[in-house]
Amino acid sequence: MKTRSDTRRPAPGADSRGAGNAGSPPVCSPAQARQLVRHTLAALGPLRPAQVEDLLLVTSELVTNAHRHAGGVTGFGIGVGHDRVTVSVSDASGEAPPYERRRGLRPGGYGWPIVLRLCREVTVDAGPDGKTIHAAVTVDR
Repeated sequence: MKTRSDTRRPAPGADSRGAGNAGSPPVCSPAQARQLVRHTLAALGPLRPAQVEDLLLVTSELVTNAHRHAGGVTGFGIGVGHDRVTVSVSDASGEAPPYERRRGLRPGGYGWPIVLRLCREVTVDAGPDGKTIHAAVTVDR
């Protein structure tokens, strides 16, 4: 599986926090985000359990990182394509997540590498008012 991660500036006039939440309040916790993903996946029909688990883990990591490092979630969305499901999480920080190799047994710092490893494609739309991370996981439908 190829993974691509890049940071890009949104197009002029685009809302960098428009993660497809369609006016609904942003998710408050990783558990709430996982529940929304489970509900969306249930409507798709059966998926391989490993794909469901990958999506749930990616969702948890993105929402946790938004709360821990970026002041909380400002938008959340789920996009369904023919062969992928994309989870989008927005926050108020314009800083792209750093990728640092962990050395030793220090706590933390494993979530972003996990997201990059599990996803087919990861993009970061960053702007002065925040960023949206779009993480796509391959699914067999």
